[in-house]
Amino acid sequence: MADYNPGSIEPKWQRIWDEKRSFAAPDLPDGRGFYCLEMLPYPSGRIHMGHVRNYSIGDVVARFKKMRGLQVMHPMGWDSFGMPAENAAIQRGLHPREWTESNIVDMRTQLKKMGFAYDWSREIASHRPDYYRWNQWLFIRMFERGLAYRSLRLVNWCPQCATVLANEQVEQGACWRCGTPVVQKSLDQWFFRISRYADELLADLDRMPGWPEKVLTMQRNWIGRSEGAFVDFRIAEQPEADPIRVFTTRIDTIFGATFLALAPGHPVVRSLLEASEGRAAAEAFIAAERAVPVGERLSAEREKTGVTTGRHAVNPFTGEKIPIWIANFVLMEYGTGAIMGVPGHDERDAEFAGRYGLPSVPVIDAEGRTIDSGRFSGLPCERARGVMTQWANDNGFGEASVQFRLKDWGISRQRYWGTPIPMIHCAGCGIVPVPDADLPVLLPDDVSITGAGGSPLESSPSFANTTCPKCSSPARRDTDTMDTFVDSSWYFYRYLDPRNDKAPFRPEVARGWFPIDLYIGGITHAILHLMYARFFSMVMRDIGLGTPGEPVANLLTQGMVLKGGTAMSKSRGNVVAPDEMIEKYGADVTRLFVLFAAPPERDLEWSESGIDGLHRFARRAWRLLDAHAPAIVDAPAPSGSGEMRRRTHQTLARVTDDIDRRLHLNTAISAIMELVNAIYLFAPPEEPIASRSAEDRAALKEALETLTICLGPFAPHMAEEAWSMLGGGAHRGLLVDHRWPEADARLLTLEEVTIVVQVNGKVRGRVEVPQGAAETLVMEAVRRNERLASMVFAGESVRVVKTVFVPDKLLNVVVAP
Repeated sequence: MADYNPGSIEPKWQRIWDEKRSFAAPDLPDGRGFYCLEMLPYPSGRIHMGHVRNYSIGDVVARFKKMRGLQVMHPMGWDSFGMPAENAAIQRGLHPREWTESNIVDMRTQLKKMGFAYDWSREIASHRPDYYRWNQWLFIRMFERGLAYRSLRLVNWCPQCATVLANEQVEQGACWRCGTPVVQKSLDQWFFRISRYADELLADLDRMPGWPEKVLTMQRNWIGRSEGAFVDFRIAEQPEADPIRVFTTRIDTIFGATFLALAPGHPVVRSLLEASEGRAAAEAFIAAERAVPVGERLSAEREKTGVTTGRHAVNPFTGEKIPIWIANFVLMEYGTGAIMGVPGHDERDAEFAGRYGLPSVPVIDAEGRTIDSGRFSGLPCERARGVMTQWANDNGFGEASVQFRLKDWGISRQRYWGTPIPMIHCAGCGIVPVPDADLPVLLPDDVSITGAGGSPLESSPSFANTTCPKCSSPARRDTDTMDTFVDSSWYFYRYLDPRNDKAPFRPEVARGWFPIDLYIGGITHAILHLMYARFFSMVMRDIGLGTPGEPVANLLTQGMVLKGGTAMSKSRGNVVAPDEMIEKYGADVTRLFVLFAAPPERDLEWSESGIDGLHRFARRAWRLLDAHAPAIVDAPAPSGSGEMRRRTHQTLARVTDDIDRRLHLNTAISAIMELVNAIYLFAPPEEPIASRSAEDRAALKEALETLTICLGPFAPHMAEEAWSMLGGGAHRGLLVDHRWPEADARLLTLEEVTIVVQVNGKVRGRVEVPQGAAETLVMEAVRRNERLASMVFAGESVRVVKTVFVPDKLLNVVVAP
């Protein structure tokens, strides 16, 4: 028997699949289509086992669905803009494009060596002009609809990356990419008005049963819908100035408001401090707060501090003046950046008031009714909120409002390696979009990339200096680039029409494939990529491009591959590249290991000892196929209902269900292993099958063909080779084109077997139970047998000491008086 040799088998079938374009998807599905997608990788240079696990899960499903008769869309591309390439270019003296393209070549080669069933004709890369041109086109469409706008804001700034971060990119107060504490900085920035879609983004979460509940909860919490009221407080010392607007969910406590607190970055602070005796102290406090990392500012345990402005606000319900403070616990990111302090009914406000000697006035009693609240006294709180909000509205100083934690997405980045923002700043015309005919606005090559200071695009006169498309006057281009999450927010549409030079994609193509039937990626993107992708899909729908409904029907957040207890990451230096595993074990064994070692949604600790076990299994399966294939190629079709046939069809049913319905790929592999064991018992490879009966040969052929088919999605190279050995190839075509069989329902029911029952080692009777019955079921059968029950379950006079159970054969019950 020839030993299993993946080094010769795997390249052979990769070449054949490529030549026959086995995984090419049509532009439009003719009948049933299935869109299977894994989150596209960043081309950092090499893939590691974390990537392999993600892509292996998707590949099993894509191959299975193809064999089930569906037309499968399974593309791959590159999320290739971003800071790592820029930083690498700075360190190595290379252009980011050169570094990125080289990495893409290496990673594409690695993916192809794994045998993944991708339609490579649809490959995209976000750093190429034919892709980012449409980022710019979509930006202009959003600008035309008021969804892209520019504003001076306090923004999250990462000192290490030297760029702005969106709120979603700040994780526990640190940069999501490098972990550096984030600080606040005032900059003129571009924003996407994602808040306009907040209600829809929230409501749709209740209509997404194919998403993990954990992701839905994370998005609900991030969107953070709050019903309440706006209330305007006039400034007592500046009656002509605009009032300070607060948002509160508890307007019923407003009679207990004893101070107003502003965020250090609130726009009214500057005017309040003019001519104020405490101006110097207040400005020092503000400067110190801006340097505090965002994570520390958000901490609930942080000591509540502030500084008075020396000014007062007028409570519109009482007419009383209350002091205006600047407080470190009030954030511009939430509400209006101003709160009314009610120490009597808020622990945070009480802590602040206690520190600075501010009064506390209770206005809600123990029964939840308002007290000392003027005309509103005695009302239940919920009733009071409605009545008081209406009274504020009727008197012109308030209104009902719904607020969201979700804030508009800041997309300006002060880095080179991203999509140039296609806007022009003209002294006479203001901000003007680049005409569509002039897209793409290309990244210039005459730049100085240092990673420090402002945008590198500012250093390129040929890029920054231009003329206004409206008045032809000298003007300047916007020198910021877009957040790279823009690239990944719509790439799954571009896959469907990747060479279109007239539009991002054709709407009819999108309607033919969407929604994505299965999307696979890490839960780390729950409120980053996944929220932005939903937003972009809604925008594209509204401009006539996209499709109705959510873009992703079913989401799988796969577990991470860990090494030393932490997720594999190039930045942590704990990665294992698949190349060494392929060299030693082959791609199929590598795939089998990452799929078998844990359920898809759970983390997996890397262990090469585990992959050794899968290698032994693959060689064992191969010995069966190699030994018996020549003798059973011409075996007749099976017709009996013997044990081998039952095991074969039970395995087929289990594997089908585990992939198609449950996505329990580890248990599917376990079922295949059990089938291999059963075949070894039925026909050991060292015993010739030619001398066996025609029915045995037929059952063995069916078993080996079913084994090969079930292995196909998991170990496709081995399976394809085995299929050709079993009479595939010229006679029946490739395994990848073969239809997945249906299990014979008549063979799925278990036959009954006779179990010998011993009591204290002596045979006392027999019971009939279904084949494979557990010991508890056999004991129940004993209980139902009057003679056996009298010896085993004779009340208090007899007790069971222990049992010895041999499945399907024997039960020995040891009893004692």
